[in-house]
Amino acid sequence: MKKMMHIRMGLTILMALTLLVLAACSNSSKAAVADTKTRVGIVLTEVGLGDRSFNDAAFNGLVKARDEKSIVFDYREPSKDLTAEAAFEEFSKEKFDLIIGLSNTVLTDMEKAAAKYPDQQFLLIDSQSALPNIASISFRAEEGSYLAGIIAGMASKENHVGFLGGMEIPALKDFEQGFKQGVLAVNPEAAVEAVYAGDFGNADLGKQLAQKMIQEQNVDVIYVAAGLTGVGALAEIQAQGKYAIGVDTDQFFLAEKAILTSMLKNIDVSIYNAVNSFIENKHTFPKKEIVEGLAENAVGLTGLHNITLSEEQQKTFDDLKTKISSGQTKITLNP
Repeated sequence: MKKMMHIRMGLTILMALTLLVLAACSNSSKAAVADTKTRVGIVLTEVGLGDRSFNDAAFNGLVKARDEKSIVFDYREPSKDLTAEAAFEEFSKEKFDLIIGLSNTVLTDMEKAAAKYPDQQFLLIDSQSALPNIASISFRAEEGSYLAGIIAGMASKENHVGFLGGMEIPALKDFEQGFKQGVLAVNPEAAVEAVYAGDFGNADLGKQLAQKMIQEQNVDVIYVAAGLTGVGALAEIQAQGKYAIGVDTDQFFLAEKAILTSMLKNIDVSIYNAVNSFIENKHTFPKKEIVEGLAENAVGLTGLHNITLSEEQQKTFDDLKTKISSGQTKITLNP
């Protein structure tokens, strides 16, 4: 009897050990799979997720790459408690394969980390750096903004349109200049007012600026490129019964009675493609600087709302778009 009990006890212990070994093997297998995935970190702008524009679009590009390709990713939202520099430092210490930063506003902080970790690969969106370990994606956003200007010039009844930008940085100055030249291409008598909020994350400020442009400057179409600040502006433009043009993503749902179109800067597509290229090229980029525009379908407009172009206007729009896309017409950008 005692012998049978010893046998049963031995079998129980053996089974328990077997299960532990199998579990350990399973965990090791999962860890091995995780180790083979490319690790990507992204540092957003201070506005963070929920801007329904720049940050959200970039984030969605990585979500798609995560869901369809062999990557895992994490993100940081700079704040009072976490600077962009500290966020880049964190990802670098954790040895992420690729660290992405958004816009010219994080350039200085990224360069500090890149200089400290020369073997770490970085990718900067909407700006460029001379450092060898910082690749970049820039957009000829002035081309898409030129198209937005054409629509604004055709839609304006007052011959007075506006541009409302977030911060006066080089990328947005390109937006402004492309927009102005598009307006004047179809409406040479129009005046174009440009206002910068100095903030991408203040919806109330956007509302105030839009109201001022409409009531004091008699602007009836405003191109808004201001992140969360722009969300407030769009709501106010609609409340005032005027027209707006959105940016980065299709913002029609934010002001359905006001939005004529949105200038798409396909950041999600460009980041998705860049990550795949990084993986395919064994964690390097074939080109240090990637610049994309209309010809690459990196920028463009959504469908039109609240406006119908005449046959003549549509022909004018198509002809001007072809000339910009082919390089026949050049947009002048002042430094």
